[in-house]
Amino acid sequence: MPSPTRSIHVVAGVITDARGRILLNRRTDNRDMAGLWEFPGGKREPGESSEQALVRELREELGIEADVGNWIMDVPQRYPDKHLVLEVRHIRSWKGSPRGREGQAITWVAPEKLGRYSMPPADLPVVAALRHPDRYLITPAVGANAVDALQWQQQLQRAVDSGLQRIQLRPGQDHPEWAALVADAVKGQRRPVQWLLNRDIALARELGIGVHLGSEQLHTLAARPLPADQLVAASCHDLPALQAAQRLGCDFAVLGPVQATASHPGAVPMGWEAFAALRAQVSLPIYALGGLGVDDITTARRNGAQGIAAISGLWPA
Repeated sequence: MPSPTRSIHVVAGVITDARGRILLNRRTDNRDMAGLWEFPGGKREPGESSEQALVRELREELGIEADVGNWIMDVPQRYPDKHLVLEVRHIRSWKGSPRGREGQAITWVAPEKLGRYSMPPADLPVVAALRHPDRYLITPAVGANAVDALQWQQQLQRAVDSGLQRIQLRPGQDHPEWAALVADAVKGQRRPVQWLLNRDIALARELGIGVHLGSEQLHTLAARPLPADQLVAASCHDLPALQAAQRLGCDFAVLGPVQATASHPGAVPMGWEAFAALRAQVSLPIYALGGLGVDDITTARRNGAQGIAAISGLWPA
């Protein structure tokens, strides 16, 4: 009879120096996943708070006395021999000079270069949370039973002006001006925005922007459809879709519906427990979708999400 899977709560710290670089530890040869880089920290022992565990671990690993700051996220992750929850906290300040006291290599990495380091699956969503937005706007459709083109353009501009930085442009009922609307939105924008186009790989490639794949496209593609400098995302509703998105090399996925949503009234919501269970089986950054708004971002991150994706919850009135 197989032994029950261990459950482990690990607390890790994001330590930033005066230049904005982030400290990483390299796992030593006598540990599983040897050679991979990770955020420093370790297992929370019985009777310890998360803060106590992280202070102790950073003292043992790095020889520093840390002042533990704000919580960032929890990442549930399933490994062959254990179920892990990685809790991640900012380190406000520390005393001492960090060094690898357990024989491990350490390095300071600029945030934009974190993706170059091979990491355990649980650490990868943390990198995304540190570098990328916690909100992903999906625009409403243009055309029949939706906003007209001028209204759509005006509201999209308000969304950008409000600070939204990752936006999926979603077409309507074969709107005749759709390609021109997309081109105008992308080329006429002076604020930094990560644009993704719903499903249309050819137009995304032409405009030099990202693409958001529909779940039905995931199983028809043999390889990532755009180069590394153009984002590729995917809509997912189950584990096979998430695994397909990961195999394709998608930069992130959207998973839901978590709660009931007006845009898909017939869809059965999965709830947060099922969301976290699916998230734990891949290493992709994932946005939670379905009846969510800004007030749900903390709950989403408690369940391992990058943040929330929404139409009405983020679209300006």
